[in-house]
Amino acid sequence: MRTGVWLVGARGSVATTGIVGGLALRAGLTGPTGCVTELPDLRGPALPTFADLVFGGHDVATTPLTKRAEALAAAGVLPGRLATALAADLAAVEDDLRPAPTGGSQAERAATITADLAAFRERHGLERVVVVNVSATEPAPATHPGHADPDALRAALAGPDEVLPPSSLYAYAAVEAGCPYVDFTPSTGLRLPALAALAAQRGLPYAGHDGKTGETLVKSVLAPMFAMRHLAVRSWSGVNLLGGGDGATLAEPGANAAKVDSKQRVLGETLGYVPQGGTRIDYVEDLGDFKTAWDLITFAGFLGTGMRMEFTWHGCDSALAAPLVLDLARLTAAAHAGGRAGPLPELAFFFKDPIDSPTHSLSTQWQRLVDFTRELHAGGAG
Repeated sequence: MRTGVWLVGARGSVATTGIVGGLALRAGLTGPTGCVTELPDLRGPALPTFADLVFGGHDVATTPLTKRAEALAAAGVLPGRLATALAADLAAVEDDLRPAPTGGSQAERAATITADLAAFRERHGLERVVVVNVSATEPAPATHPGHADPDALRAALAGPDEVLPPSSLYAYAAVEAGCPYVDFTPSTGLRLPALAALAAQRGLPYAGHDGKTGETLVKSVLAPMFAMRHLAVRSWSGVNLLGGGDGATLAEPGANAAKVDSKQRVLGETLGYVPQGGTRIDYVEDLGDFKTAWDLITFAGFLGTGMRMEFTWHGCDSALAAPLVLDLARLTAAAHAGGRAGPLPELAFFFKDPIDSPTHSLSTQWQRLVDFTRELHAGGAG
């Protein structure tokens, strides 16, 4: 099942790491550590193989993928031997990267994106293309009448206004091109009524949003533990220090607020109440593509006895996120092939703020994902 993976933000750290990883897996140069679709509970015939994946994408940046891979190798994100061994393959992917369209109306830009997706699918004889947003986090957009209705949206896009934020414009173009869409960021993406209606009309599945790779991943394990043990969480405070392009983006207050909101949701929805404290994200340029998160939890046990727990997470976001991007592309492609349309809450396991998911408990999300993949492999996803 030859499947295109079209990455919005294709020259960024997560996308480049994912492309290098996908190519390395295809060439047998690395193992699938971090790819949950290669675990026995999920692996099966419904998923496109790594050899089936063909990469393309859009970006505002112009740095060649080979140079991006070399920079990530120098930063310790990926092995230098892979950047060298895969130079020719990366140059071939480079031919399928396109500049993010600028100028003109949003309708004209969307038409360019749609044409790029159609040409990519035709050029490589792909059965389907999954569009995955791994671009920079956006502030929450202002509301617009066009967000509510497909016809009103199309009319508004032809005008001079910036009706949609970039993530949603790419989601719109993906739907117009007949492509499933995955948002790995906390940006708005397809989460507007008009876009959801269009996806339903086209019979397209979509998933998101905000990939769960670090501190929130730990929260989704610990918060259910406190709830199930009937322990009262009094406060939960976290500090995130990160560098790289993501950190620089999150230094902007609007983007920072969108990210913090996504990270905090797991506690209130899991515990049934919101403890004191919050999450802070600070940009530390010297950390590069690595990040450190420190959390302090205070809680009360039997007879009101006060206790506390602390944890520290040191991780490389790109190396944690990239295999999940490959997983999501494979699972979403299989869901599309199986006739699924609309949101995919079964993929909540991958996200901080999952669409239509009733739970943030990682173990519950995992079981739902296992059941979902079994249905896909049995041919019963529709």
